[in-house]
Amino acid sequence: MPMTITEKILAAHAGMDQVEPGQLINVKIDVALGNDITAPVAIREFEKIGVETVWDRDRVVLVPDHFVPNKDIKSAEQALLIRTFARKHNLINYFEVGHMGIEHCLLPEQGLVGPGDLIIGADSHTCTYGGLGAFSTGVGSTDLAAAMALGETWLKVPESIKFIFHGELPKWVSGKDLILYTIGQIGVDGALYMAMEFTGPVIEKLSMDGRLTMANMAVEAGAKNGIVPPDEVTRRYVEGRAKRSYRFYRSDPDAGYAEVYEFDVSQMEPQVAFPHLPENTRPVSEAGNVAIDQVVIGSCTNGRMEDLREAASILKGRKVNSNVRLIVIPGTQEIYRQMLREGLAEIFVEAGAAVSTPTCGPCLGGHMGILAKGERALATTNRNFVGRMGHPESEVYLAGPAVAAATAIMGKIAAPWEVA
Repeated sequence: MPMTITEKILAAHAGMDQVEPGQLINVKIDVALGNDITAPVAIREFEKIGVETVWDRDRVVLVPDHFVPNKDIKSAEQALLIRTFARKHNLINYFEVGHMGIEHCLLPEQGLVGPGDLIIGADSHTCTYGGLGAFSTGVGSTDLAAAMALGETWLKVPESIKFIFHGELPKWVSGKDLILYTIGQIGVDGALYMAMEFTGPVIEKLSMDGRLTMANMAVEAGAKNGIVPPDEVTRRYVEGRAKRSYRFYRSDPDAGYAEVYEFDVSQMEPQVAFPHLPENTRPVSEAGNVAIDQVVIGSCTNGRMEDLREAASILKGRKVNSNVRLIVIPGTQEIYRQMLREGLAEIFVEAGAAVSTPTCGPCLGGHMGILAKGERALATTNRNFVGRMGHPESEVYLAGPAVAAATAIMGKIAAPWEVA
């Protein structure tokens, strides 16, 4: 029976020759991930199970990244709980402040996830790793607890939707714009419990950073997972980096899909998602004269080197508008170091930006950039729900790094060609 890439990975991890959409299966997992918000709940549930230790101390990964460096006593206690658990069970992949990064930037960089893997994480944006050609999805903390003990979980096989991107990407248009445009076309529930498979000539030329960004936001369309078929771009990324063996899967030519969408991106502009849903997208030239109080460049969506380079290329030699607070957050310590080596940190600071250690902080309204009543932020993050970054009467606009940098300079939502 022909299968999609998602179905093939699930079948392999279920020890089955084939699976089909709607089927309930038990699967062996390759990685179980938790952070400083979700892991404490999982740890408490894990301790009720009665097992002596985790199923594999190499495969349980804990990354404190949401409220760290700790913003208050409660967050410090959360971090202490997972730190104590990691030491007790001698976990190899526990990442402390000074070594950690935003989890979904960190795991690919460190080679802890790879093509053909099945990864679950108690964080909705675990779907990021689909950019590598893996099946990766978010789960609840109790599911994570069971997976830490057993090394397995159960899933319902999702239907797949294929997205084929044609044409040539215009300047300043990135993976973030492709996924925002896609969500704008199908809506925030347009792929509910489905696999979003991204293919076509445009995707084949897209960098790994761009692919990870697209898979990251699949959940914003309600998807179970997002996935990019692995190729030479994937191979170049994982060779010398992967900590384990990996396998490339591809969909059969006659595999079945619930729907197939085809987009020509040749005339696409950078996209902006208006409050309060990621589906409220429009081209940046149609954004209007929207004044912005804060710009955030970073997150598990756009905190990688490609993102920082693009933003710095626009900010170089220019100043942040006096009415704007610009916050730049590299995704990992290694990205921070590379940013320093390339002189990007100096560009950001000279422009008037605040540069932070890696943290999810402002994305979820945690710290390092909370919005007050009536304030507006434009961010390279992934969600713009009511109250997402602070006060329920604040507003969040989503865009890629190029628009974010231009907006910081202009003081209003702006296209990069307005300042470049």
